[in-house]
Amino acid sequence: MRKISVLLTAVAAAASAPAFAADLTGPRVEAVLGWDHVRANAAGVGHANTDGFLYGLGLGYDFGVGNNVAFGLDAEISDSTADFDVTSGTTRARLSAGRDLYAGGRITGAVSEKFNVYAKVGYTNARLKGSVTTGTTTTSASGNADGVRAGLGAQYMLGTNAYLGAEYRYSNYEAGLSRHQVAGTIGYRF
Repeated sequence: MRKISVLLTAVAAAASAPAFAADLTGPRVEAVLGWDHVRANAAGVGHANTDGFLYGLGLGYDFGVGNNVAFGLDAEISDSTADFDVTSGTTRARLSAGRDLYAGGRITGAVSEKFNVYAKVGYTNARLKGSVTTGTTTTSASGNADGVRAGLGAQYMLGTNAYLGAEYRYSNYEAGLSRHQVAGTIGYRF
């Protein structure tokens, strides 16, 4: 909660500061790469954690609401290499994190001419893929879990349009599934 208060204070300060040259408005596209920590906490079964590599593509559009503040819409599709693998005798069970869809909103504030901070929140839908192999017989299934994602991030402008970013986000899904992610972004504002 303290991190969110600090970020909102920075955004408020940016809104009241003189206008910076960095343009926070318009469409943007970015590549997303990072660390994915998935936690499954099934009722009566216990919990399991796994880590993987996160990769994806994000799109957004920002609307200026002041000299240094913008409200934006975000969409992202990502995937992960995170999976759970359990073997007992001749039986092997595997649960893999599949694609993750996100749609939400964000508020961005310019802290300086080249540095922006933002907070985001929205809906996320994760797909899980499972399989159980006993001997030579494999049974597979997949399902989706709905959830909410919240995140904090920062962007550094490399020039007029290109930027590098870093973001922490937490997603909480139904059925005891959650994930922490730390992502790096490289993007372009049009």
